[in-house]
Amino acid sequence: MWAKRTRGELERVGRRAALPETLTQTETRVAELAASGFANREIAERAFLTTKAVEANLTRVYRKLGIRSRGGLARALEATPRDKT
Repeated sequence: MWAKRTRGELERVGRRAALPETLTQTETRVAELAASGFANREIAERAFLTTKAVEANLTRVYRKLGIRSRGGLARALEATPRDKT
């Protein structure tokens, strides 16, 4: 009952539950900028985020991609499913 009600509410507000390993649009944008060599501060300026939000997004990206640093970010992005919303 609660699951059905929750799905209905999520549909109503236009959100959908993404797969846990799927990168969101924001995570993808932040990861692409990081892979391009931009510093966190530069990423924040380009993506209209705070530096802390960039750090949080990169932490989630690393976890989802199974990497520990920016070194393998570009290669990992190529083979990663992305949220289409």
